[in-house]
Amino acid sequence: MENMVVMHKKPELKDPYLIAAWPGIGNIGLMAVNYLKNRLETEEFAEIKSYPYFFPKSITIKNGILQHMDFPSHKFYYKKAEQDLILFLGEMQPKEEEEIYDIANHVLDVGIAFGCKRVYTAGAAVAPIHHTLKPKVWAVPNNEKLINEVKGGENIILMSNMGEKGRQGSISGLNGVLLGTAKRKGLDGICLLGEIPIYIAQFSVPYPMLYPNASKSILEALTPRLKVEIDLSRLNSFITRTETEIENLYQSLPMQIQEELDKLKYETYVKPTALEPITDEEKEKIIKEVEEFFKKGGKIND
Repeated sequence: MENMVVMHKKPELKDPYLIAAWPGIGNIGLMAVNYLKNRLETEEFAEIKSYPYFFPKSITIKNGILQHMDFPSHKFYYKKAEQDLILFLGEMQPKEEEEIYDIANHVLDVGIAFGCKRVYTAGAAVAPIHHTLKPKVWAVPNNEKLINEVKGGENIILMSNMGEKGRQGSISGLNGVLLGTAKRKGLDGICLLGEIPIYIAQFSVPYPMLYPNASKSILEALTPRLKVEIDLSRLNSFITRTETEIENLYQSLPMQIQEELDKLKYETYVKPTALEPITDEEKEKIIKEVEEFFKKGGKIND
């Protein structure tokens, strides 16, 4: 930690919770934790050196001479409150397996140095839902004693209870690695995944489709556990704008695809014994048709 973590200050914290997020599908987890950071007016206190894990985002040249290399940031913030908090935000996830474990260990070692015993991560759950439905939050605890706590949360579902998951599932990237590494280090951990409709996650559009609805669901699930209250009004205004963009994109699809996607308005998939209104084969067919539509020049309606 001494070599790769730069400490700008050492705040006095009591048993802080650590909340971490990185870019991912829809930037759902990153948006939630970044919004939390800004609303709580946290203070930066440390960062992980990006070299040698990442290439620079840009290189500045002035008068023909290289001046500066700008690397993705990976910073720690803190907030002293009823429950002290450490927030970690990374601008990029490493691609190599060894680097992923290195970053996870650096993040957790900082938390442990300040007495952290609980970790939260946040990300996306690609789900067979319709974009007009409120996204649920899939929860993955890293030990059995946390199950009842998770079950008691409003709008939260254990991933292992998902009907189509067959009591199994997976978490990709640093969200999963951090949770597993935390378990090895004796830390409680819960991953919160906000649902994003499967067709939005797969849309072949010339820009990343953000999905703040899911970020809001994560914050609603997370903030009571952190013993904080935050104003979501700024996020709500962003949600309104994004919903308009999504609806325009949706209406640009051929009518037969829209009719198939409308089947996702049913939420019976969350019940292990329920019949799904749309099969896996149908979902794959729809996604393929959506991708082909945009490859052939489909555009968003103005």
